[in-house]
Amino acid sequence: MSRTPRSDAPRSANVLPFRRQRGWHGPSARSRRASPRSQTGGRRGGWLSPIMVMLPLAAFTAVFAWDGGPPGAAMPFAGAGQSAGGQAVGTDRERARFGPCAGPVRIDCVVDGDTFWYGGEKIRIADINTPEVSRPDCPAEAALGARATRRLTALLNAGPFTLEPTDRATDRYGRSLRVVTRGGESLGETLVDEGLAERWRGYRGEWC
Repeated sequence: MSRTPRSDAPRSANVLPFRRQRGWHGPSARSRRASPRSQTGGRRGGWLSPIMVMLPLAAFTAVFAWDGGPPGAAMPFAGAGQSAGGQAVGTDRERARFGPCAGPVRIDCVVDGDTFWYGGEKIRIADINTPEVSRPDCPAEAALGARATRRLTALLNAGPFTLEPTDRATDRYGRSLRVVTRGGESLGETLVDEGLAERWRGYRGEWC
């Protein structure tokens, strides 16, 4: 077999030797294979990004709720509007367990449909008048007065209430004059609507 004779002629000065650069044909198989760490890191970045955004928002919401909201924001309560004396609904704080008054010591008890004792104070409901039970003019008044007494007892025991002052602190008998409300609604008006009381007009009506 003949061999091509090796040329001993010197290389031309204008010809540069060709050197294959690493990665000239694209990334090698090794570089194309993602390492387990890089794959894990990619997945971690996918779910960490939303969490990094949500954490500050959650912290801000928690501080906002704890602080009670912006100044002037309405707080939730039962009912709507304001009570007859301008007090915000939902601030009823008076509470006791009432029964019929009996004996000389009276703390929390009901005398009749428009008078009761609360915390040792005798209170006359200022916006209504109910039939008498101690000195009724007729049996019909006595029966209606007994119903009004039982109904007022049930209303007072139904939950917290508010005692709102009027333009007069007491009446001529020394009883404290108050309007009794719950959720901004007068309990006396409930008795009026049920036919057990009349609105106070400055004098007693007739029940016989």
